[in-house]
Amino acid sequence: MEVSGLASGVGQESLREQTQEQQRSPQQEEEQKQREELEKHRQRLCTDFASVTSSDVAVAQCYLAENDWDMQRALNSYFEPPLEEQDVDRVPRAPPVTEIFVDLTDSPSDSSAVAPVKEAGLGLKEDASTLSLITWNIDGLDLSNLQERARGVCSYIALYSPDVVFLQEVVPPYLSYLQKRAVSYTIIPGNTEGYFTAIMLKKSRVRVLKDEIIPFPTTSMMRNLLAVHATVSGNEICFMTSHLESTKTHAEERLNQLRLVLKKMSETPASTTVIFGGDTNLRDKEVAKLGGLPSNILDVWEFLGKPEHCHYTWDTSQNTNLDARYKCKLRFDRLFLRAASTEGQIIPQSLDLIGLEKLDCGKFPSDHWGLFCNFDVVL
Repeated sequence: MEVSGLASGVGQESLREQTQEQQRSPQQEEEQKQREELEKHRQRLCTDFASVTSSDVAVAQCYLAENDWDMQRALNSYFEPPLEEQDVDRVPRAPPVTEIFVDLTDSPSDSSAVAPVKEAGLGLKEDASTLSLITWNIDGLDLSNLQERARGVCSYIALYSPDVVFLQEVVPPYLSYLQKRAVSYTIIPGNTEGYFTAIMLKKSRVRVLKDEIIPFPTTSMMRNLLAVHATVSGNEICFMTSHLESTKTHAEERLNQLRLVLKKMSETPASTTVIFGGDTNLRDKEVAKLGGLPSNILDVWEFLGKPEHCHYTWDTSQNTNLDARYKCKLRFDRLFLRAASTEGQIIPQSLDLIGLEKLDCGKFPSDHWGLFCNFDVVL
């Protein structure tokens, strides 16, 4: 194109833009101006909140959005622990930037306290006819006694030697610690910033095919769905984990996320078994509101006859990590299974709570109990 033609084209484009601007009504211009001012105001609120709390903008946006952009309410929510049932599962907050670099490495004096994960495991030989799995919200956002609690989690993984581990509320230093200790596992995180989920897969049993992260488009708490496609003993299995939106006031968003999880489970090829586990923050009445789970997806705890010994995974009457004045028992952590339609079935056989013993520091490994599940693999 000649220079004169190019200049003519640019001029025409500019003229069109000016014409579009002129065609805007005064009302549209006012609305656009108000939107821009509102966005600037919210950005200032996020900056101020982050400065006061020594957190970051993402955490600020989460708390402010939850509290209708009321700064005082948001600060109260951040600093004051909830006392009512509707808030017992609290919105996790990311550690302040100044504290995120927590040293989780072992000191020379206690490096032998916890054997590397690869060296333990009840002395059991691997059995191709079984599959074992742990799902656990490990509360990495609580910085108190984080090193001791991380060792405690690794001790349980070493003791039970599960084939697969689903973790929620992982933070970067915790992930680094696990990568150092759990050398016999492939570890796939759902993110690398803030707090996130992760799936650990025993290298000797699980062959990873691919992984994917499915975003929750309307989350205000940095939540998503992590899926890993793999094979175990010749069976194709899709492992999924998530940490659904927290607090009673976010029930509708939580149900939207659950709908997406169930949709992804159902859309997975019929020849593949799908196992989902995580901190769902669900109340039974919320699942009932959906009409229950789809007919082809089962709740493992219900399938096993609703055993009372592993009913509640959040129990402030027994777990004292939060020093909560309220007493509340809820089944936040759940496992769902969609069986394959062809040969090769994965059948739940047992379910137990783990993390029930206090550590030497006086804390439990997490404010949640973990779930340990055994499956039969029928070829």
